[in-house]
Amino acid sequence: MPMINVQMFEGRTIEQRRALAKELTEGACRALGCTPDAVQIILTDIKKENWAEAGKLFSDT
Repeated sequence: MPMINVQMFEGRTIEQRRALAKELTEGACRALGCTPDAVQIILTDIKKENWAEAGKLFSDT
């Protein structure tokens, strides 16, 4: 059973989340030869103040 964990900045709409879940599920099924009911996806919102790159918070850019 594939488990896909997606961390992204907050602010996506429910429609965007549905579309992402659908696309990820379809891609996993094609690549792994599994059925959609075997795919689990966790979508986690991260605030820009809690994510950094190259020593800088994204909220500071």
